[in-house]
Amino acid sequence: MREIGYSFLIMGITIIKKNRDFRKVFSHGKSKAGKSLVVYRLSNGSDKRRFGFSVSKKIGNAVVRNRVRRILKEICRLNEDQFEAGYDYVIVARPAVTKSNYHSLGQSLLSLVRELE
Repeated sequence: MREIGYSFLIMGITIIKKNRDFRKVFSHGKSKAGKSLVVYRLSNGSDKRRFGFSVSKKIGNAVVRNRVRRILKEICRLNEDQFEAGYDYVIVARPAVTKSNYHSLGQSLLSLVRELE
């Protein structure tokens, strides 16, 4: 794990960690919602993509929440070229995410990202 400004490089993708960065994306960014995910996008003024993940306690216990977060990070890592550079992306999981498998989550996330462009 390597710090880059106020974000961290984990698993090959840059992760947003600061609350103020999340708040900025939530308040000023565009969003698209699906059945199991909501994706927010905001220009970050650089040539990098940054990702933030929000999985609330409504989703389940810590094991379930961490599993959902790991799956979303892996989808973003493997499909990083599908996300436009120069933007921050925050992905919020809804309770229906627990009923989804890896492939349907990937398709849902990528279709929401395409709709944002």
